[in-house]
Amino acid sequence: MAMKNLGGSYTFPGTTMTVNRMGYGAMQLAGPGVWGPPKDVDQAVAVLREAVESGVNHIDTSDFYGPHVTNQIIRQALHPYEDGLVIVTKVGARRGDDKSWIHARGRQELIDAVHDNLRNLGLDALDIVNLRMGGMSDPVEGTIAPQMETLAELQQQGLIKHIGVSTMSATQIKEAQEIAPVVCVQNFYNVAQRGDDALVEDLAKQGIPYVPYFPLGGFTPLQSGVLDEVAKDLSKTPMQVALAWLLHRSPNVLLIPGTGSLGHLRENLSAAELVLPVEVIAKLDAVGKKQ
Repeated sequence: MAMKNLGGSYTFPGTTMTVNRMGYGAMQLAGPGVWGPPKDVDQAVAVLREAVESGVNHIDTSDFYGPHVTNQIIRQALHPYEDGLVIVTKVGARRGDDKSWIHARGRQELIDAVHDNLRNLGLDALDIVNLRMGGMSDPVEGTIAPQMETLAELQQQGLIKHIGVSTMSATQIKEAQEIAPVVCVQNFYNVAQRGDDALVEDLAKQGIPYVPYFPLGGFTPLQSGVLDEVAKDLSKTPMQVALAWLLHRSPNVLLIPGTGSLGHLRENLSAAELVLPVEVIAKLDAVGKKQ
């Protein structure tokens, strides 16, 4: 696979997996509300193929997107997968018939979720499985040992190559690391949501990638006059500036912006080439400090 420079590259610790820092998140490939198929499956396939052709070799997904839809589209678009493509999925939730998001963290639920991901992606082993805990965006303190132990068993069985965690506190991450190596952390973080500042720094010292989700706020869109003003001054979109700021934030930050649009995909990928002036970085840094 061609390793085009999309924000530089980073290697997951203890692995041979090196990815470009600008990746792709598959959640928006599903229909509205992350439910059911998209209106245009052909376009979803085209987005994935262009992402990979453009140098993206880190795709973030989950079998509870759709449910099953995004993984099936990834398989349709990209299987058999090119060498060097890293697909990261997550477990710990499921969807209710009413489109609700439900915790699914019991031992059998996690085992079933791993097998669902394997089947729908068409894989014999998953590159990385993130254990998703917490709420919609914030960690909820409490032991994560039973869930980590289940994933560690599946890793020993060869169904999972590596384990990551999502929506966990620093305390929970340390507990997870006592059970099995953690190769990445995926939490809610952006230019205005900066609760993980210290965690980003700590993980950088350990060589562990930090993968922020919702760079523009997600289900509650980020309201920032400063971000909008900076974007206008630079003739860029707020998303491009928010992504460029995250790439600047720390070398261990890996991005997974998602879209079902070819136009937005190209805009997002071009953010990897955006160099923010020092004074702009200072302005954006100040946004988080005011929250």
